[in-house]
Amino acid sequence: MKEERYFYVPDAATATELPQEEAMHALRVLRLAEGDEISLVDGEGTLYKAVITAATGKHCHFDISERLPQQRPWKGRLHIAMAPTKMMERTEWMAEKVTEIGVDELSFPECRFSERRKLRKERIEKVVVAAMKQSHKAWMPQVNEMCTFKQLIDSERGGLKYICHCYNEIEREDLVTLLKEAAAEARNNNTDNTTDEDITILIGPEGDFSVEEVRYAMSKGYRSTSLGPSRLRTETAATVAATLARFFKLTN
Repeated sequence: MKEERYFYVPDAATATELPQEEAMHALRVLRLAEGDEISLVDGEGTLYKAVITAATGKHCHFDISERLPQQRPWKGRLHIAMAPTKMMERTEWMAEKVTEIGVDELSFPECRFSERRKLRKERIEKVVVAAMKQSHKAWMPQVNEMCTFKQLIDSERGGLKYICHCYNEIEREDLVTLLKEAAAEARNNNTDNTTDEDITILIGPEGDFSVEEVRYAMSKGYRSTSLGPSRLRTETAATVAATLARFFKLTN
């Protein structure tokens, strides 16, 4: 059986040809031709089965043969907010992996000890699109512009909110325990066996959040948490946090 070939087409419901970059990949890399079957994803929750009707030059036209709306695996949104790393490839690695795992939103706060003060949103979005296609996801995570730590904390967000840090002088709760408790509560209150609250998890830069940042987040409703005894790299911590949140959302 041939491997399914996924292409990102934001306006797939009305489009008749692949976007130029996707068309170039289909024709020049994959060597697809008229009559070949492809799968399209719009990033908004729908997959489409299509057949290539014309492949000429830089253009790849198609006809939709089947529309397949997908059901979200959980209610609510999973949001990972990580201060960008000094080495951009580590931030990109994180964006790729958490997209494959399954998150709904990514934010990149500039913190007191941040070593990176700028980030190209378009670059992260390309990584996210590639990971979405590779993992056959129907939804593209929302990628936010880089913001200040205060802007992120002051933004209105409901649901469960956690800030992970390494300060022993600030009381911390185990993130696994907190997520497990939230999942158990959801199981007792709902019948569909999914956690319906939004979840936001904050991960600091290589030098961690400042003590003042942690305390400010706590004053705004974020719970002080730990990811365990090991000191994790920033991008590893974000990936672990996303994995834990997804696990407890789906297996409560």
